[in-house]
Amino acid sequence: MIKFLKQTFLSLDLQSPRWSSVETMTEDYELRQYETAKWVNTVIRGETQKEAMRQGFWKLFHYIQGKNEKAYYFLLEIKIDMAVPVTCLVKPGCADFKISFFLPFEHQDSPPQPSDSEVFVEERKAATIFVRSFGGFASPEKFAEEAEVLARSLRNRGQLFHEDFFYTAGYNSPFKLFNRHNEVWYFKK
Repeated sequence: MIKFLKQTFLSLDLQSPRWSSVETMTEDYELRQYETAKWVNTVIRGETQKEAMRQGFWKLFHYIQGKNEKAYYFLLEIKIDMAVPVTCLVKPGCADFKISFFLPFEHQDSPPQPSDSEVFVEERKAATIFVRSFGGFASPEKFAEEAEVLARSLRNRGQLFHEDFFYTAGYNSPFKLFNRHNEVWYFKK
């Protein structure tokens, strides 16, 4: 129980997807190579990004707390440790948001299947991603602002990237007040 509370509320000792740094471009961004990994997801439609994040987080949180088929089949609660980041796929002008939790390594090979029909497991293929990091409490407006700064930097440097979507990535519990870490991601073409 103590481990769960530390992980959930203090964001301590949390697993994250494996990646390696390809290059760092000043303070504007870093280019990372992410390995293939499984994520648990839900899509929230027709809401604001803030409300979609709230609803999506709780759907996924219930999954990691035991609302999954292995738990039902064995009549046990198969709990999954929290991991980071929590991502949100943003397509500007679209009111659909895909919220995702990274699945810890011990569940990568055979993750429990969700019992909620609106939650699904997906494998994200290895990808090269441009990442801009920033601190503080991030609102949808702050994420959009940082994504625009990153997009402008990439265009100025002649980098090719998928401009029609970006991901937000949050690494901290809302209870962590200092040294917060957030990112925006654009996928390299």
